[in-house]
Amino acid sequence: MMRFDILSIFPEMFESFFGCSLLKKARDRGLIRIEAHNIRDGATDRHRMTDDYPYGGGAGMVMKVEPIARVLEAIDAVPGECLRVLLTPQGETFSQAIAGELAQSSRVVLICGHYEGVDERVRQNLVDREISIGDYVLTGGEAAAMVVVDAVARLIPGVLGNEESARHESFAKGLLESPQYTRPEEFRGWKVPDVLLSGHHREIEDWRRRESLKRTLERRPDLLATAALTEKDRTFLEDLKKEP
Repeated sequence: MMRFDILSIFPEMFESFFGCSLLKKARDRGLIRIEAHNIRDGATDRHRMTDDYPYGGGAGMVMKVEPIARVLEAIDAVPGECLRVLLTPQGETFSQAIAGELAQSSRVVLICGHYEGVDERVRQNLVDREISIGDYVLTGGEAAAMVVVDAVARLIPGVLGNEESARHESFAKGLLESPQYTRPEEFRGWKVPDVLLSGHHREIEDWRRRESLKRTLERRPDLLATAALTEKDRTFLEDLKKEP
């Protein structure tokens, strides 16, 4: 079982998201455990303050180091026994590869930033890694935590009903997924490609590979730089680039 601990000042935000769909089923089956913890529980003043004005002046408030440290200690988030991650715009950009790395851990702790950021001593002393889900600004790290848990949990054995599907999803092999179709075979004159109805599995796999390469070239050519490509793939891509 893999365990996720999420530190947030709004732990109630996670109840609905993690209480339905595949994540709920995975929790019910004991494949994953998700616990949300209130950072305010680590505050000692009567107002349970988790933020304060920045030293040196400036706009906004900064999350305090003490409440975060105390909650980490309270939940026994011991360095070396779990991976402690700060969700912040300054972190490395989250990807399928990073999701795979996190999935190798038995316990991941996600700390949700808020306000103008967190005290630098959190970064320096309390976390192992910093992750961002993209180059944009959110109100807080809660949405990012949901994204990370969702992406990582799918890689835990048994979470997906069909393990094969995870290997064919977009980014799983460094490429975008090929087009997908289901019944009916024709709708308003829009037909399913004949090859998918042929029953020839090798031809279908070849078609899917070509379409995956084509879609990646058209929409995310940057992915091709790191994708595992065969000589046949490279020849196909070169031919595509020559087309008008």
